[in-house]
Amino acid sequence: MKARKGGRFRSSFKFKQKGIEVVGEWKTVQIDPNIFAEEEFRDIVCLEELTEYKLVSSSKVGKVKEKKRKAESASKEGNEEVEEPAVPSKKKKKNKTKDLRSQTDKGNIPNAAGIDVLVDKEAKCNEIIEEANYEDHGHVTESMSSRKNTPKKKKKKVPENKASQAQETLPSVATSKKVKNWTTEVLSASIDQKVDVSAWKDLFVPEPVLRALSYLGFSAPTPIQALALPSAIRDNMDVLGAAETGSGKTLAFAIPMIHSVLQWQKSNNSTTRNDSVSKESHQHHDETRWENEDEAEKVTHQQAEDSEDDASFTTGCVKVLENVEFDSSDETHTIDSHKKRPLLGLVLTPTRELAVQVKHHIDAVAKFTGIKTAILVGGMAAQKQERVLNRKPEIVIATPGRLWELVKERHPHLSNLRQLRCLVIDEADRMVEKGHFLELSQLLEILNDSQYNPRRQTFVFSATLTLVHQTPTRVLQKKNAKKMDKKTKLELLMEKVGIKGKPKVIDLTRKEATVETLTETRIHCNTNEKDYYLYYFLLQYPGRTMVFANSIDCVKRLSSLLTILNCDPLPLHANMHQKQRLKNLERFAERESCVLLTTDVAARGLDIPNVQHVIHYQVPRTSELYVHRSGRTARAASEGLSLLLIGPEDLINFRKIYKTLEKSEELPFFPVDTKCMTSIKERMNLARQIEKAEFFNSRAKQHNSWLQQAAEALEIDLDDDLLMGKKASEQEESQKQKMLKGMKKQLKHMLSQPLFKVLMKTKYPTQSGKLLLPQTSVGISALGAVSKKQAKKKKSVK
Repeated sequence: MKARKGGRFRSSFKFKQKGIEVVGEWKTVQIDPNIFAEEEFRDIVCLEELTEYKLVSSSKVGKVKEKKRKAESASKEGNEEVEEPAVPSKKKKKNKTKDLRSQTDKGNIPNAAGIDVLVDKEAKCNEIIEEANYEDHGHVTESMSSRKNTPKKKKKKVPENKASQAQETLPSVATSKKVKNWTTEVLSASIDQKVDVSAWKDLFVPEPVLRALSYLGFSAPTPIQALALPSAIRDNMDVLGAAETGSGKTLAFAIPMIHSVLQWQKSNNSTTRNDSVSKESHQHHDETRWENEDEAEKVTHQQAEDSEDDASFTTGCVKVLENVEFDSSDETHTIDSHKKRPLLGLVLTPTRELAVQVKHHIDAVAKFTGIKTAILVGGMAAQKQERVLNRKPEIVIATPGRLWELVKERHPHLSNLRQLRCLVIDEADRMVEKGHFLELSQLLEILNDSQYNPRRQTFVFSATLTLVHQTPTRVLQKKNAKKMDKKTKLELLMEKVGIKGKPKVIDLTRKEATVETLTETRIHCNTNEKDYYLYYFLLQYPGRTMVFANSIDCVKRLSSLLTILNCDPLPLHANMHQKQRLKNLERFAERESCVLLTTDVAARGLDIPNVQHVIHYQVPRTSELYVHRSGRTARAASEGLSLLLIGPEDLINFRKIYKTLEKSEELPFFPVDTKCMTSIKERMNLARQIEKAEFFNSRAKQHNSWLQQAAEALEIDLDDDLLMGKKASEQEESQKQKMLKGMKKQLKHMLSQPLFKVLMKTKYPTQSGKLLLPQTSVGISALGAVSKKQAKKKKSVK
C-alpha cells in the first residue's frame, strides 16, 4: 500500500512538472446539430482539438517562451524600435536590473556586452528626445497624462532615422494634448504656416519671443503694444497704460518682462541651460512636473534608483560611467542655479481666473525661452504652491491674498524681493481702491521700503485707468476739496504703487470708455418682469451670453430658474469651489450656445472667445464695472451687444453711469416681440412656483437635519417648535409632492410647444412652384434686430 501510495505520489508529481509543446494546429470538431434545443446556438458554440503535441517539462516550456519573447523584442528594437508597448512599470524595471546584475556577478560576460549595447542605444535615444524637447522647451500646457508618462514618450520617439520627423511633428502633438482652458482658442498655435512677424521687429522684441508670436499667429502688434514696448524695452521706463477692453494689454507687459528676465540671465551667466541639450530636457521635465508635483517626486526618486542600479551593474562600461557622472553634475548645476535664481517678475491680478489666464498668455509667449512661471491663488492647495515655488520660477502671477500669506510665512523664494526686476499691477484702479485688497497695500509698502529696487520697472494697466467721476457739489463745497481730473488720479495711483520717476503714460481710451464695435441697448421694466425679458432674449437670440448680477443670491436664484426652464446655465461666483469655477469657464468657452450667470468676479480681464451678448440683469454700481462687464464682448475688433435691464431701483445707478461716460446719444431701446410675451410669462410664473417650492423644501430639510444631528450628538430631545416649517403629516406631504409633480408635468408640456410660431395664412403655390412665406424675426441676430429697428426709426424721422 505504501509503495503504491508512493508510486502514485511520484507519478502525480512528475505529471505536475510536465508541460505541452504544440507541434500541429488546433482543428475544429463537427457537432451534431440535434444536441442543441435551438439551432441558433450552432454558430456560437464550437469545439477544437489538438492531436499533434509533445510532453515537455514545464520549466523548459517557460524558457522557450521567454527566449521567443526576448528574440521578438530584440528584433523589434533592431528593426523598428517603436513597436514595443509603452507600459513599463517601475517595479518591472527594478526586477530587470536586478536580474542583469545577478547575471554579471555570475560571470556572464557576453550578457554584459549585450547590456552595454542596450545602454548605448538608450543613450542615443535620450539624446534624440532631448533635442526634440529643446525644440518644444517651455511649453507648459501639456496634458497630465503626458506629464506622468515621460518614459512612454522616450520609447515612442526613439528612431534615429526618424529624428527630424519627430521634431517636426512635436508641436502638433503638444497642441493636441493641451490642458482644456478658455484661452486655448485665443492662443491656438498656427503650426502649419508660420506667420510673418516683421511688424514686431522694430519694437525690440527678443528673438525667441518673435518665434513664439509667429507660432501663435500674431502678425502685427495692437496700438497699446506698439506704444508700450519700445519705451519699456529700449528706454527701460515705467508704463501706465489705459486702453479699451480686448486691446492686448497682457502682451504689452508680458513681453518687456520676458525681455528683462532674459537680460538678467545673460548678465549673470545663467544661460548654460541653452549650451547642453541634456540640461535643457532636465529643466523641461522640471517645468512639466509642476502641476502634478506628488507623482513627479515619486518619478524622480525612481529615476535616481534606476540610475544607481545602472551604475552598479555596468561598472565595466565607460559610457555608462560618463552618463552617471553627467547626471550628478547636472543635479549640482540645477541646485546651484536654484540658489542663484531669484524672483525677477511679479504680476498681481484682482481675480483668480484672471491670474490663470495671464499665466497661460505668458507661457505661450515664453515658449522658446525656458523661463518658468508659477501661479499663486486662493482656493487651491497652499502646500502644492509652496512646492512650485521651490522650483525657483523667474515669474510669479498671483492674487494679493495668497501671495501675502506666503510672504508672511517667509518662503525662501519670496524673501528677497529686492532683486525684483518687473512689477505688474493688472486692473490697477480696482486693486488700489479704498477698502479693497488690504494685502496689496502691505505688499507695496514692503516693495517700496525695505525691499526697494531702484532698477525695478513697474507696469500699471487697466481699461478704466483714466476714467474720472464727476465730483458731487456737496463734496466740492468743502474747504480742502480737490476737483478730480485725469492728472490728479494718475498722480495718486503712482503714489500708491510707488512709481518714483517719470513714467510713460499711454491713454488710448475713448471719451465714452466703451469700444466702438459695441452696440449698447436697454429695456425699462419692473423688477419682477426682468425674468421674462431675460428668458425671452435667451430663447429668441441663442449664442454665447454672459448675464451679470450684483449679488450671489441673485445668481443662485436665476440658475435654478433657468435650469427648470431647460436653459442649462453655468453659474460663476465667489462662493463656488475654485475647480468648479474654472470648469464652468471652460464649458462656457466650449459650447457655441450657452449662458454664464456670474457676479463681477468675471467682469474684469477675462478673454473668453466669441461672447456675443452681455446682459446686465442688475445695473452695475459703478461706471468702471459697466465698462468692464460690457468689455467681455466686442473684443479685438469683433462686434457685440450689451443689454441693460433697468428696474425702478436701478435708475439712480443708470443715470450716474450715463453722466460719467458722457454719452452724447440716448441708448436705444431693445426691440421686443410682444406677441409671445404672454406664453413666456406663463412659463416663467410656473417655473417660479416650482423653484420657490423646491427652495423652501431644501432649506427646511437642510435646517432640520442639522438640528436633528446636533440633538442626537448632545443626546437631547428636539422640540417640534424648533423645526423650520411645521411638521406636516404624511398626507399633506404627499399632497405637496403631487402638486409639485403636476406643475412640472404642465411645464414640460409648455416647453414642448413652439414659442415663436410662424403666423402664416394658407395660400396656393405660385406658378414658380414656391410657397411665399411671410418674413419672421426668428433667425435674425440680436444685433440685426437692433440695427433694423434703428433703420426704421431713421426712415420715420425723415
